[in-house]
Amino acid sequence: MIRKCTESDFETIYTIVNDAAQAYKGVIPADRWNDEYMSKEELRHEIDDGVEFWGLADDGELIGIMGIQPIQDVTLIRHAYVRTARRNQGIGGKLLAHLRTLTDRPILVGTWADAAWAVKFYENHGFELVSVEEKNRLLQKYWDIPERQIETSVVLRERG
Repeated sequence: MIRKCTESDFETIYTIVNDAAQAYKGVIPADRWNDEYMSKEELRHEIDDGVEFWGLADDGELIGIMGIQPIQDVTLIRHAYVRTARRNQGIGGKLLAHLRTLTDRPILVGTWADAAWAVKFYENHGFELVSVEEKNRLLQKYWDIPERQIETSVVLRERG
């Protein structure tokens, strides 16, 4: 069942993010990696900045989460994570399909350039990479991330 996450899900969201983000260890630049990939303070900041998390629950337990954030004239997909033990079961695809129904704005996704599985996931779900120039422009306009992260990220948009 897909449902909107509530404040009572905060600890679970934090746990899922940091479990699933272990896939980035050794893949993303070492200077961007932290053993605690996202701190509770960072997660709180993201929520306070308008990221609305949705989760897929199995027997009442959240097993995957994905955020959606309207910014100016677009909608961003943010922080898409599935518990390590539940990967490759279609959970991310179900969450993405649901979030796409929540907006009529263009949807953008940012991810690490070297996270080939993440890029492939979005390409398999109807997104395409933008040019490096467009990526830099979009990341500076819609995201609040450090320059180093801009250098090492990609942006995908819905094909169309």
